Amino acid sequence: MYSLIVPVYMNEGSIGDLVQALEGVQAGLDRPLEVVFVVDGSPDASYTELRRRLPQARFASQLICHSRNFGSFAAIRTGFMAARGDYFAVMAADLQEPPELVGQFFRTLAEGKHDVLVGTRDSRQDPWSSRIASQLFWSAYRRLINRDIPPGGVDVFACNREFRDQLIALGESNSSLIGLLFWLGFRRGVVSYERRVRQHGKSAWTLRRKLKYMTDSVFSFSDLPIRLLLMLGMFGLGVAVLFGLAVLILRLVAGPVVPGYAATIITVLLFGGLNALGLGIVGTYVWRAFANTQNRPLAVVMKNEDFSGV
Repeated sequence: MYSLIVPVYMNEGSIGDLVQALEGVQAGLDRPLEVVFVVDGSPDASYTELRRRLPQARFASQLICHSRNFGSFAAIRTGFMAARGDYFAVMAADLQEPPELVGQFFRTLAEGKHDVLVGTRDSRQDPWSSRIASQLFWSAYRRLINRDIPPGGVDVFACNREFRDQLIALGESNSSLIGLLFWLGFRRGVVSYERRVRQHGKSAWTLRRKLKYMTDSVFSFSDLPIRLLLMLGMFGLGVAVLFGLAVLILRLVAGPVVPGYAATIITVLLFGGLNALGLGIVGTYVWRAFANTQNRPLAVVMKNEDFSGV
């Protein structure tokens, strides 16, 4: 059996088209398809729409509802844990990724040459502002975190059971799903596709969520903040030594001089800011280590229903 995980958040308008598209996906597969919908605390009627349509759908499904919004990574993880197939794929509920991509994922995985496939966008039919923002985001991600990430980024992926088992065994909080995909290794392949125009609703991938995702990735997979802090500290130490030598030379050559209050205040502010920055960076790492020792679940499932399909 194939298992497809679909995280759902603010997708009420696309539910009808989504179910219809997935019926088409099932018709093109050589094995039964199970679709695991994970409603991640969506405030709209996405759960109600799915609950109404899934009993008549022509594919088997599970409908899981989180007790609140835990984020897309937590929703995908919940779906992976509930799925019962041999091969697994992830698809967004907004239909911007072509549904045919799911069938391509499964057929390629069934050949046995890859353990994980990532979908990379050759082009995207989005507004120019979204395209530029996406390019900047993934360019920074590749430079700061992992150079193996495709230039167009990764939104969807598929894997076999062995990879799935290793992925859900990583119980890190405040982590990055894409970072974990590439950290795990295995035999990885790339499938290209063209991203479609969004037909329903508005993307929940806001600037605030992008910044959080980037900081989660940096602090989970890179020691860059610590290295930057070390370099700033060494630079500040060098400036202090040069400043001290300059004061000593002036004292020997010109005799006593009037104290430089401005320079003193600037120096104090500089090193005070560096200390605050350092405490913030170290505190962030400490907090994340503490959060991972609390052993709280990454998501709380409120409801879980099965539908056999027609």
